[in-house]
Amino acid sequence: MSWGIIATWRMALEGIEVSSEKISKGMSAGDIVESVVKAVEDYPLYKSVGYGGLPNENCEVELDAAFMDGNSLSIGAVAGIKDFKNPVSMAKRLSEEKYNCFLVGTGAEEYGDENGFERKNMLTERAISFYNKRKKAIKEKGLSPYDGHDTVGVVALDIEGTMAVATSTSGLFMKKRGRVGDSPISGSGFYVDSNIGGAAATGLGEDLMKGCVSYEIVRLMGEGHSPQDAADRTIMKLNNELIRRRGYAGDLSVVCMNNKGQWGVATNIKEFTFSVATSNEKPKVYITKNLEGKTVYEEADEEWLKGYIKKINKKVE
Repeated sequence: MSWGIIATWRMALEGIEVSSEKISKGMSAGDIVESVVKAVEDYPLYKSVGYGGLPNENCEVELDAAFMDGNSLSIGAVAGIKDFKNPVSMAKRLSEEKYNCFLVGTGAEEYGDENGFERKNMLTERAISFYNKRKKAIKEKGLSPYDGHDTVGVVALDIEGTMAVATSTSGLFMKKRGRVGDSPISGSGFYVDSNIGGAAATGLGEDLMKGCVSYEIVRLMGEGHSPQDAADRTIMKLNNELIRRRGYAGDLSVVCMNNKGQWGVATNIKEFTFSVATSNEKPKVYITKNLEGKTVYEEADEEWLKGYIKKINKKVE
């Protein structure tokens, strides 16, 4: 039976490398997407997710996460939570609840305490340095505070034909306290149906929510469109409509996979990366660009991969 894992951004590669061996041996799609996301949440140098995530305007790390089971269509999500190590695991547990499956803020934190989820201060010295540097730039150069909003979103198909999706993010850098983007919102940040396929989004949540992009991609795949065509159609339709109505569109990027393990990606930005592995393809990173409304991509070469590691390890000055 075919299997596959696809995720937004290079930061998911290590989790996919480990999980690709496990899924080929029978691990469920639900456990796989949780495992990949947790690997990103736990790594302090990935500054848009989990530990070391970019703080809000008050220098607090508020986290959002979601999980969806493609067989039952069960959904769990949390938003605006602080001081919990793996919000994706809390979202996965909430997907088992008949009621109260999406919790926010204090309520989500109480649920975490009641159910034994690990507490941890998610604000690192490195994240504080990023915050102080940006705050200084805002004051001295008039720059926008909202710079950085990369979500890790993972779609998986296991050897039993089950699909799942999970997302996690610290949200928009220096966001207003309590701000929530598309990542924990069903149909916008994520959607999956084992009978069809799944999708996950990353970019500017305020704009991604305007198109319900993840659901739309799955809907188009269900009508017979290839994953690539469904992704391109959805992203460019929303991009063009936003430009037509107001003159601009924020960052919009998606990854998707159907229930045969075929995948697609789309973006409206200059460079978007994603990580993928299937029963026919070893774990790889691709660099994606948009050229005249069509998404093109190429495998990241060794020079780019080394440059990425150097970049994320660079000292904050």
